[in-house]
Amino acid sequence: MTTINLTKPELTFDQIRKAYPDLKPTDVALVATALVETGRFATAVHDDVDFAWNSEDYAPMTKSLFAEVAQVQETVDEKKKVSAKAPEEEPVTLSVHLKPSLTAGERILVGREDLKTLVADIIQEGVEFLFSPTDIGWHWTLERVNWATLSGGDLKRRVKFRPTFDGSAVAVELGPGGKRKVSKKSGA
Repeated sequence: MTTINLTKPELTFDQIRKAYPDLKPTDVALVATALVETGRFATAVHDDVDFAWNSEDYAPMTKSLFAEVAQVQETVDEKKKVSAKAPEEEPVTLSVHLKPSLTAGERILVGREDLKTLVADIIQEGVEFLFSPTDIGWHWTLERVNWATLSGGDLKRRVKFRPTFDGSAVAVELGPGGKRKVSKKSGA
C-alpha cells in the first residue's frame, strides 16, 4: 500500500522514489504530484451519482446530501430542554464516500501515457491518503456549508463530515502534530 501525504507532498515523492528506483526524478515528481491530486480532488459518490469537486459549484452535492442532514435534524428529541449550563451536544458525523479522481491526476500527466498507467496501477494496488481537514476538496467544502441557512434555520445539531474512500483507498486524518505516538508509562 502506497502512502500519499496530502499535507506534505514531498513525503509522497520520497515514497514513490523508493518504490520505483528506476524512474527519473522528474517522472517521480510527476507521479507523486498526480497521486496527491487524485486525493485532493477526490470524486464524491452519493446515491450512485459521482460529484467531481468544484469549489465554484458545490450545490448539486449539498442538495443531494441535504436529505441526510435533514433526517439527522428530525431525530433530535424536541422535548429535551436545553439549559444555558448544559454541555453542547456532540456533532453528528456523516460519511462522505470518495474515490480517487484519476481525471485530476491525469491533468498533471498530459502526454505521458506510461505515467498515467503507473498512477492507475498504484491506486488499484491500494493507497492510504494522509490528510488534514483542509486537504480534500469535498471534506473542506462540506464542513463550511451553512447547513442552518439551507435548512431554513432549523438546524438543531451540528453536522460534521468524515471522508471515507471506497475501494482500494483509505483515508487517515492527521492531528495537529501528525500521527500521534503512543507513549509508554514509566514506573515511578
